[in-house]
Amino acid sequence: MQDNAIRRYFHNIWMTVYTILVGMWTSAKYCFAKTVTVQYPDVAPTVQQRFRGFHFYEIEKCIACDQCAKACPVDCIYIDKTGPRKLDKETGLAVGGAMTRYAIDYAKCMFCGLCCDPCPTGCIHMGNVHDMSGYTRQDMIVEFTELAKQGLQTSQPLWMQKDRLPEWARKRKQEWLQYAYSDDKLTGDNELRREKMLKALEPSGPAKKKKTSEDALTGPAEKQP
Repeated sequence: MQDNAIRRYFHNIWMTVYTILVGMWTSAKYCFAKTVTVQYPDVAPTVQQRFRGFHFYEIEKCIACDQCAKACPVDCIYIDKTGPRKLDKETGLAVGGAMTRYAIDYAKCMFCGLCCDPCPTGCIHMGNVHDMSGYTRQDMIVEFTELAKQGLQTSQPLWMQKDRLPEWARKRKQEWLQYAYSDDKLTGDNELRREKMLKALEPSGPAKKKKTSEDALTGPAEKQP
């Protein structure tokens, strides 16, 4: 019993020294590595695959359930609507009351991604926009309903709104305008998606089901006693 205690004591000492040495060796390798400066914005910044940038929001699928706002640990999401909204299973789009406001205050947002997980329709995502500078605190509040009026799903940095852009930035901007990150029934039909984004800002009902020739022949179903 005593031998096991002594063995465990020295083992703990060895593990402490070993883990410190491993950590110091890892740090030393980077200390003597050659420094490389990325010439941003002429060269695209290096971001990881699961990078959590400024959100992109699909307003046409949002049912304004407030789940994202409730999950937010810093209360930076603001949602207003004129009435209840629900998902139309036929089209995969939200119908009901109009979306009057969906905004995120990025002066408070900590980019934790907790707002995306509880979303039942998958309309809010962490995006790949890494830069959004502003002159005032008000500039840090992104009104996604206003962006929807312009056919946009995410905010654009001020410098990316210019005409002359580096090749990588022009390509990234084109991806945003072509809704390259949306994957649903509207994929490939950008004009229809823009139309549905604008419709989300107005009250709407479910899509009417088209009558088929078979329905016309059979007529309405009779009630069983």
